[in-house]
Amino acid sequence: MITIKTPQEIEYMREAGIILSSCHRELERMIQPGVTPMELDKFVEAYLAKHGATPEQKGYNGYPFATCASVNDVICHGFPNHTPLKDGDIVTIDMVVNLNGWLADSAWSYAVGNISEQASHLLRVTKQSLLLGIEQALDGNRIGDISHAIQAYAESEGLSVVRDFVGHGIGQKMHEEPQVPHYGPAGKGPRLKEGMVITIEPMLNTGTFRTKLDGDGWTARTFDGGLSAQYEHTIAITSNGPVILTE
Repeated sequence: MITIKTPQEIEYMREAGIILSSCHRELERMIQPGVTPMELDKFVEAYLAKHGATPEQKGYNGYPFATCASVNDVICHGFPNHTPLKDGDIVTIDMVVNLNGWLADSAWSYAVGNISEQASHLLRVTKQSLLLGIEQALDGNRIGDISHAIQAYAESEGLSVVRDFVGHGIGQKMHEEPQVPHYGPAGKGPRLKEGMVITIEPMLNTGTFRTKLDGDGWTARTFDGGLSAQYEHTIAITSNGPVILTE
């Protein structure tokens, strides 16, 4: 069931989003060769506590960390570990912030030091595909309009769109209806309505869109070992156009 949020409830989510986006800005300064994903995870947990918020992922279906940290060929849900990031790596940090029971969700991919032109292209196109998807998040449009805008642009730039993981509604629960695929035909799927809040979170790969899962049951990787990137915002549908709650 799709839930419609009141303007006040959307404001609560925006407040969570302000904390989340400020935390990402701090991470951007921290991420460099030699830092470990576990250090970043510990920083996030402490930062959220300092601002009166909690990491919604921690404990979700047994997930043990405050963040997901996905390096290079890891698409999503990577476990933070003690392996130092290297010059040339890319890393995606995904987190969900709970502030007084209301949630905001955002993932960003970061360059570690000097990265290859291929990795740079992947980051640029993935971020732009998110922005193109957001442009379609209009009252009266359909979910498929978002999906098609992302897929058409990504594939025109020689990248593939992950099928196995999608965006979603969000509010007081991390995953609500509707699902928001990042591929598919325009004009299909549920109609967007004022008061809906969704995540748009395209995951693009340099090779095949196919995925494989590690033995931990969480870490999803590209099937062929290619690079993967992800950018995600939480978006409110309003009569005046999409409003980014995590910026």
